[in-house]
Amino acid sequence: MTLTTQFITMLAMVGMGSVFGASLDTYNRFLKRVERNRLIVFLNDILFWIVQGLAIFYILFLVNRGELRFYIFIALLCGFAAYQSLFKDIYLRLLEITISMIIRFLRFLQKLFYYLIYKPINGLVVALIALLFFFGRVLLSLLKMLQKIVLYILKLIFLPIKWVLWIMWKIMPNNSKKMIEKIFNRLAGYSKKIKNYILKGISKWKKDKK
Repeated sequence: MTLTTQFITMLAMVGMGSVFGASLDTYNRFLKRVERNRLIVFLNDILFWIVQGLAIFYILFLVNRGELRFYIFIALLCGFAAYQSLFKDIYLRLLEITISMIIRFLRFLQKLFYYLIYKPINGLVVALIALLFFFGRVLLSLLKMLQKIVLYILKLIFLPIKWVLWIMWKIMPNNSKKMIEKIFNRLAGYSKKIKNYILKGISKWKKDKK
């Protein structure tokens, strides 16, 4: 390994040490260990260390084909220490500012969606439902009015017929009246018997079904 490669490797590992420190602070910021279950924290920690190890090895592979030297670990520690002493406070402030800006931007998008998409669509749906109810009530009122008109017309039409039948009934002989009454009584009896047969058949069908 040439001196140039060793120097580049040292710089890369110092940078990866600083990146590791920033990644660790970011990970702890979002993980919130106190609020999480221990098993979830344990699994996340394992995944975090695996990802960091793979990232460091990948950079090392790009720089010197993955050759490990003792000074590489020292460079990583130096980079981590430099981050802790020089850049940690600045990075945490920038991280909080970035998170706050992202949250504000997401809230802005939420409000934008609410006022430009959800609220107009919701208002349109409510207006359509109100219009349907309104036209339904108007149609029902028109049907009721039409029913009253039809009944009134039928009443006017059948009123003369009623008068004629009433006059005919008055002038009809008593024998004819009695005969007509007997016919109506018989028809009423037949209809009552038919109704009873139908009700009995329905009740029997229900019992057989159970």
